[in-house]
Amino acid sequence: MEKQNYAFMNTTALAFIGDSVYEIYVRKHVLDRGLVNADILHREAVKFVRADAQAAALKILMDELPEQELSLVKRARNKKSATKPKNADPVDYKLATAFEALVGFLYLTQNHDRMEEIIYKTIDLIEGKKGN
Repeated sequence: MEKQNYAFMNTTALAFIGDSVYEIYVRKHVLDRGLVNADILHREAVKFVRADAQAAALKILMDELPEQELSLVKRARNKKSATKPKNADPVDYKLATAFEALVGFLYLTQNHDRMEEIIYKTIDLIEGKKGN
């Protein structure tokens, strides 16, 4: 199998994997808070995976991204979408997809320390904590 150059991969494909990776971190985060009821776990997790929450966090994080990551985020954000979001503002949806593409890229390039830094900052921002 040919080795992929993930920096130039379709951003929708990067977001596809990034969504899954981020979801696992979010689920672990809410589980680590001591919640055990599945309905409550789901409701809590939704707060972190909503497009508007991811978009708001990414807007803050964009000022801190190095050029390669910022370029990827902008490419993902500006990609023409074949589908319309059902329950999200289109701008927020594009930014959330860009966030997920960044997570996917960092995961696939095995830059796990940086990926976790971005994920944990995002979780903190969504919870209303400082992103430091």
